[in-house]
Parts: sequence; structure tokens; C-alpha cells
Amino acid sequence: MSLRNERVRKALMREISDIIFREIKDPQITGLISIVDVEISSDNSAARVFYSVFGSDEVKKRTSTALERHVGQIRHEVGKRIRLRKTPTLLFILDDSLEKGAKMTELINKIERGEL
Repeated sequence: MSLRNERVRKALMREISDIIFREIKDPQITGLISIVDVEISSDNSAARVFYSVFGSDEVKKRTSTALERHVGQIRHEVGKRIRLRKTPTLLFILDDSLEKGAKMTELINKIERGEL
């Protein structure tokens, strides 16, 4: 990945996170959302945004639906904040690796304490 693409990736992570927290006022977004990573195509035309939601499966589903509903607004705001020739299309993908890691840590701790 080129240095320019890396800068664009980091800027997208920062700005998308800020837009979700400050601009999107949707009651369906009730969980704690964290932008985990952004993968951007080599020509900056598309970006896959990996996010994590802390909450139940129902909270994750509602958050996913809300993000899909607001993807145009988020993309428009990204276009205003980051100067690019073309604003990338955004695809939000739920990433539950942080939650799985926390569960694994909890299991390891239980084994160490002799609870399993």
C-alpha cells in the first residue's frame, strides 16, 4: 500500500468515526460503535469499513440497518471533509473479532482460576 493510500485510509477511519458520533442522530444506533479498520481500493474508488458494535445481537442488527440507511449521508460528509478526486463508495462490514477476543480472554482467565 502506498503512503498516500495509507494517509487516505487513516483519514477515512478518523472522519467516518467522527461523522457517526457527531452527525448521525439515529435512535437505532444504541450500541457503542468503533471503526476497526478501513480497506481502500488502489484507486480510492471504494472503501470497506470494518466496525465493531458492543451490545446484543439485536443492537448489532439495528446498528447495521441504521448504518446502511445513512451510508449516503456519511459518504457525502466524507466528501466535504476529505479532498479527493472522487469520494469512495462505502461498504460497512460488521467485525466481531474484538468481541471474540474478549470471550477468549475470559475463558483463559476462567481456566487459570480453575473454574473450568
